[in-house]
Amino acid sequence: MADYQIRKYQNSDYEVARDIFVAGMNEYISAAFLHVTRQWWNLVVLLTVIFLLFLTSGSFFMATLGMVFALGGERLCFTYAWRRYIDQTLKADLQDIQRSYMEGDVSCFWVVECSGDIIGTVAARPAAETLYELELKRMSVRRAWRGRGIAKALCRTVIDFARQKGYKAVVLNVTFVQHEAQQLYEGLGFLKCQEYFAQTVFGKWSNFRVFKYRYSILGNS
Repeated sequence: MADYQIRKYQNSDYEVARDIFVAGMNEYISAAFLHVTRQWWNLVVLLTVIFLLFLTSGSFFMATLGMVFALGGERLCFTYAWRRYIDQTLKADLQDIQRSYMEGDVSCFWVVECSGDIIGTVAARPAAETLYELELKRMSVRRAWRGRGIAKALCRTVIDFARQKGYKAVVLNVTFVQHEAQQLYEGLGFLKCQEYFAQTVFGKWSNFRVFKYRYSILGNS
Protein backbone atom coordinates (compact mmCIF):
# COMPACT_ATOMS: atom_id res chain seq x y z
CA MET A 1 0.00 0.00 0.00
CA ALA A 2 1.27 3.45 -0.87
CA ASP A 3 2.27 5.62 2.05
CA TYR A 4 -0.04 8.43 3.07
CA GLN A 5 0.27 11.33 5.43
CA ILE A 6 -2.26 13.24 7.48
CA ARG A 7 -1.54 16.94 7.46
CA LYS A 8 -3.29 20.21 8.22
CA TYR A 9 -5.49 21.80 5.60
CA GLN A 10 -4.04 24.31 3.14
CA ASN A 11 -5.99 26.70 0.94
CA SER A 12 -4.92 24.76 -2.14
CA ASP A 13 -6.94 21.79 -0.80
CA TYR A 14 -10.22 23.73 -0.89
CA GLU A 15 -11.96 22.30 -3.96
CA VAL A 16 -10.95 18.69 -3.47
CA ALA A 17 -11.89 18.75 0.23
CA ARG A 18 -15.40 19.90 -0.69
CA ASP A 19 -15.60 17.33 -3.50
CA ILE A 20 -14.72 14.51 -1.10
CA PHE A 21 -17.50 15.60 1.25
CA VAL A 22 -20.07 15.72 -1.58
CA ALA A 23 -19.03 12.31 -2.95
CA GLY A 24 -19.24 10.75 0.49
CA MET A 25 -22.71 12.13 1.19
CA ASN A 26 -24.06 11.12 -2.22
CA GLU A 27 -23.23 7.48 -1.46
CA TYR A 28 -26.09 7.33 1.04
CA ILE A 29 -28.88 8.57 -1.23
CA SER A 30 -30.09 5.09 -2.20
CA ALA A 31 -30.09 3.68 1.34
CA ALA A 32 -31.87 6.72 2.73
CA PHE A 33 -34.47 6.67 -0.05
CA LEU A 34 -35.15 2.97 0.53
CA HIS A 35 -35.85 3.78 4.16
CA VAL A 36 -38.34 6.48 3.14
CA THR A 37 -40.22 4.13 0.81
CA ARG A 38 -40.84 1.78 3.74
CA GLN A 39 -42.57 4.39 5.89
CA TRP A 40 -46.28 3.76 6.53
CA TRP A 41 -47.40 7.07 5.08
CA ASN A 42 -45.51 6.42 1.88
CA LEU A 43 -47.06 2.97 1.53
CA VAL A 44 -50.50 4.52 2.02
CA VAL A 45 -49.80 7.06 -0.74
CA LEU A 46 -48.61 4.39 -3.18
CA LEU A 47 -51.54 2.09 -2.47
CA THR A 48 -53.93 5.03 -2.93
CA VAL A 49 -52.33 5.83 -6.31
CA ILE A 50 -52.68 2.21 -7.42
CA PHE A 51 -56.30 2.02 -6.28
CA LEU A 52 -57.34 5.29 -7.95
CA LEU A 53 -55.63 4.44 -11.22
CA PHE A 54 -57.15 0.98 -11.30
CA LEU A 55 -60.55 2.45 -10.45
CA THR A 56 -60.38 5.00 -13.27
CA SER A 57 -58.65 2.90 -15.94
CA GLY A 58 -59.78 -0.60 -15.06
CA SER A 59 -56.26 -1.73 -15.95
CA PHE A 60 -53.89 -3.34 -13.48
CA PHE A 61 -51.04 -2.56 -15.90
CA MET A 62 -51.85 1.17 -15.82
CA ALA A 63 -52.09 1.08 -12.04
CA THR A 64 -48.68 -0.60 -11.80
CA LEU A 65 -47.19 1.85 -14.29
CA GLY A 66 -48.57 4.72 -12.23
CA MET A 67 -46.90 3.35 -9.13
CA VAL A 68 -43.58 3.17 -10.98
CA PHE A 69 -43.91 6.79 -12.05
CA ALA A 70 -44.89 7.78 -8.50
CA LEU A 71 -41.78 6.10 -7.11
CA GLY A 72 -39.67 7.79 -9.76
CA GLY A 73 -41.12 11.15 -8.80
CA GLU A 74 -40.46 10.47 -5.14
CA ARG A 75 -36.86 9.56 -5.93
CA LEU A 76 -36.35 12.82 -7.82
CA CYS A 77 -37.84 14.86 -4.97
CA PHE A 78 -35.79 13.00 -2.38
CA THR A 79 -32.57 13.45 -4.33
CA TYR A 80 -33.31 17.15 -4.67
CA ALA A 81 -33.88 17.50 -0.90
CA TRP A 82 -30.70 15.52 -0.11
CA ARG A 83 -28.60 17.67 -2.40
CA ARG A 84 -30.14 20.81 -0.94
CA TYR A 85 -28.75 19.68 2.42
CA ILE A 86 -25.33 19.17 0.83
CA ASP A 87 -25.49 22.64 -0.74
CA GLN A 88 -26.42 24.17 2.62
CA THR A 89 -23.40 22.50 4.24
CA LEU A 90 -21.12 23.74 1.47
CA LYS A 91 -22.40 27.24 2.22
CA ALA A 92 -21.86 26.81 5.98
CA ASP A 93 -18.54 25.70 7.51
CA LEU A 94 -17.20 24.40 4.19
CA GLN A 95 -17.77 27.74 2.49
CA ASP A 96 -14.62 29.08 4.15
CA ILE A 97 -12.68 26.17 5.64
CA GLN A 98 -9.74 28.34 6.62
CA ARG A 99 -11.93 30.67 8.65
CA SER A 100 -14.14 27.91 10.08
CA TYR A 101 -11.35 25.66 11.33
CA MET A 102 -7.85 27.05 10.94
CA GLU A 103 -7.81 30.54 12.46
CA GLY A 104 -7.86 29.49 16.13
CA ASP A 105 -6.01 26.86 18.13
CA VAL A 106 -9.13 25.03 19.38
CA SER A 107 -10.24 23.71 15.99
CA CYS A 108 -8.56 22.15 12.97
CA PHE A 109 -9.13 20.59 9.56
CA TRP A 110 -6.93 17.76 8.28
CA VAL A 111 -6.52 16.09 4.91
CA VAL A 112 -4.99 12.76 3.93
CA GLU A 113 -2.48 13.00 1.12
CA CYS A 114 -1.02 10.16 -0.93
CA SER A 115 1.29 10.67 -3.90
CA GLY A 116 0.11 14.26 -4.21
CA ASP A 117 -3.61 13.39 -4.15
CA ILE A 118 -6.03 14.25 -1.36
CA ILE A 119 -7.96 11.08 -0.45
CA GLY A 120 -9.67 11.94 2.83
CA THR A 121 -10.66 14.65 5.28
CA VAL A 122 -11.70 15.21 8.87
CA ALA A 123 -12.37 18.31 10.94
CA ALA A 124 -12.88 19.21 14.58
CA ARG A 125 -14.11 22.22 16.48
CA PRO A 126 -15.65 22.95 19.90
CA ALA A 127 -19.09 21.40 20.35
CA ALA A 128 -21.99 23.84 20.45
CA GLU A 129 -23.49 22.36 23.63
CA THR A 130 -20.44 22.56 25.90
CA LEU A 131 -16.94 24.02 25.93
CA TYR A 132 -15.47 20.77 27.26
CA GLU A 133 -16.25 18.62 24.22
CA LEU A 134 -14.71 18.63 20.76
CA GLU A 135 -16.94 17.76 17.81
CA LEU A 136 -15.59 15.54 15.04
CA LYS A 137 -16.96 16.61 11.65
CA ARG A 138 -16.55 16.13 7.89
CA MET A 139 -15.00 12.67 8.09
CA SER A 140 -14.74 11.13 4.63
CA VAL A 141 -12.34 8.87 2.75
CA ARG A 142 -12.41 8.20 -0.99
CA ARG A 143 -14.10 4.86 -1.66
CA ALA A 144 -11.04 3.40 -3.42
CA TRP A 145 -8.95 3.98 -0.30
CA ARG A 146 -11.25 2.48 2.30
CA GLY A 147 -10.42 -0.62 4.30
CA ARG A 148 -6.82 0.47 4.84
CA GLY A 149 -7.11 2.02 8.30
CA ILE A 150 -7.18 5.62 7.05
CA ALA A 151 -10.48 6.49 8.72
CA LYS A 152 -9.20 5.08 12.02
CA ALA A 153 -6.06 7.17 11.70
CA LEU A 154 -8.15 10.29 11.09
CA CYS A 155 -10.27 9.55 14.17
CA ARG A 156 -7.19 9.08 16.30
CA THR A 157 -5.82 12.37 14.97
CA VAL A 158 -8.91 14.15 16.30
CA ILE A 159 -8.75 12.26 19.61
CA ASP A 160 -5.07 13.18 20.08
CA PHE A 161 -5.88 16.81 19.24
CA ALA A 162 -8.67 16.82 21.84
CA ARG A 163 -6.36 15.35 24.46
CA GLN A 164 -3.65 17.93 23.71
CA LYS A 165 -6.13 20.81 23.98
CA GLY A 166 -7.58 19.60 27.26
CA TYR A 167 -11.03 18.53 26.07
CA LYS A 168 -12.88 15.95 28.14
CA ALA A 169 -14.52 14.17 25.22
CA VAL A 170 -14.94 13.94 21.46
CA VAL A 171 -18.51 13.86 20.13
CA LEU A 172 -19.97 13.33 16.68
CA ASN A 173 -23.26 12.80 14.89
CA VAL A 174 -23.91 10.06 12.35
CA THR A 175 -27.08 9.05 10.52
CA PHE A 176 -28.59 5.59 10.87
CA VAL A 177 -27.75 4.71 7.24
CA GLN A 178 -24.01 5.13 7.87
CA HIS A 179 -23.49 1.59 9.16
CA GLU A 180 -19.76 1.36 8.42
CA ALA A 181 -19.12 4.64 10.21
CA GLN A 182 -21.00 3.43 13.28
CA GLN A 183 -18.91 0.26 13.39
CA LEU A 184 -15.73 2.30 13.03
CA TYR A 185 -16.56 4.66 15.89
CA GLU A 186 -17.73 1.89 18.21
CA GLY A 187 -14.55 -0.07 17.48
CA LEU A 188 -12.49 2.93 18.57
CA GLY A 189 -14.33 3.27 21.87
CA PHE A 190 -17.08 5.77 21.04
CA LEU A 191 -20.34 5.12 22.86
CA LYS A 192 -23.80 5.96 21.55
CA CYS A 193 -25.22 8.51 23.96
CA GLN A 194 -28.24 9.96 22.17
CA GLU A 195 -30.69 9.19 19.39
CA TYR A 196 -33.00 11.70 17.78
CA PHE A 197 -34.83 12.49 14.55
CA ALA A 198 -33.31 14.96 12.11
CA GLN A 199 -34.69 18.36 13.05
CA THR A 200 -36.59 19.00 9.83
CA VAL A 201 -40.15 18.28 8.73
CA PHE A 202 -38.80 15.62 6.38
CA GLY A 203 -36.66 14.12 9.13
CA LYS A 204 -39.62 13.73 11.48
CA TRP A 205 -42.01 12.38 8.85
CA SER A 206 -39.49 9.83 7.60
CA ASN A 207 -38.19 8.79 11.04
CA PHE A 208 -34.73 9.78 9.84
CA ARG A 209 -32.64 9.00 12.90
CA VAL A 210 -29.36 10.56 13.93
CA PHE A 211 -27.06 9.00 16.52
CA LYS A 212 -24.75 11.00 18.76
CA TYR A 213 -21.55 9.25 19.83
CA ARG A 214 -19.15 10.25 22.60
CA TYR A 215 -15.55 9.28 23.29
CA SER A 216 -14.39 10.01 26.82
CA ILE A 217 -10.79 11.23 26.90
CA LEU A 218 -10.43 10.46 30.62
CA GLY A 219 -12.16 7.09 30.35
CA ASN A 220 -9.84 5.95 27.54
CA SER A 221 -6.54 7.36 28.79
